Amino acid sequence: MPHRYFTKELAHGQAALTGSDAHHLANVMRARIGEQVVLCGPDGLEYTGTVTAITPGRVEFSVSEGAPSKAEPTVTTTLFVGYPKQGKLEEVIRHSVELGVTEIIPFFSRYCVATPKKEEAKNERYNRIAAEAAKQAGRAQIPHVALPLENFSAVCRAMADYDKVLFFYEGGGVPLRQLLTPDSTQRIALITGSEGGFSAEEAAAAAEAGAVTVGLGPRILRCETAPLAALTAAMLLTGNLE
Repeated sequence: MPHRYFTKELAHGQAALTGSDAHHLANVMRARIGEQVVLCGPDGLEYTGTVTAITPGRVEFSVSEGAPSKAEPTVTTTLFVGYPKQGKLEEVIRHSVELGVTEIIPFFSRYCVATPKKEEAKNERYNRIAAEAAKQAGRAQIPHVALPLENFSAVCRAMADYDKVLFFYEGGGVPLRQLLTPDSTQRIALITGSEGGFSAEEAAAAAEAGAVTVGLGPRILRCETAPLAALTAAMLLTGNLE
């Protein structure tokens, strides 16, 4: 299988890799002129790139016409994740990218155990993890990990950007299969909590902001399990898992 790389330098039938990706292809993989790789552009399409030049820190390609990736879901899904403690967010990021998430937005809420600390530096690492997971999973786009929202009120304000917002609450709610179908709307937000869950006031605020309260069955899931279960269910019900 050809190696996969993401590039922003792609236009008019030409493309290039620079930096660490160019070093990896040229020096680690020992690419040669005429060798082919899969290139993913900023448009979310996949291209076959044929190496045309290799210079220090740069590899150039001619590229085929772009094609949609079968690995990209038909729905745009944003995962709002209550900020967990002790590195669990890295696990959520890695696996949700594999499952097809479009964006991950951590947030702090009333019962979060974790507190904000060096978030900008951690965010750089989180986005590197997302990029690595996207390559491994054969994605054509790198999902974005946003800086955390400071409180649940900020989450409620963000809900206006989506066609459908599902608030996963241990009290249960509307069955998911009634809300998501293969012809579901294109922008979906899934909201799951931290170790401490949500307060009753936060649940009420979510409903007032337009979210539909749903559950994940009779069992209480860990904060790192719930977002992955929610995302898997969403992908299955929208026809993005067979």
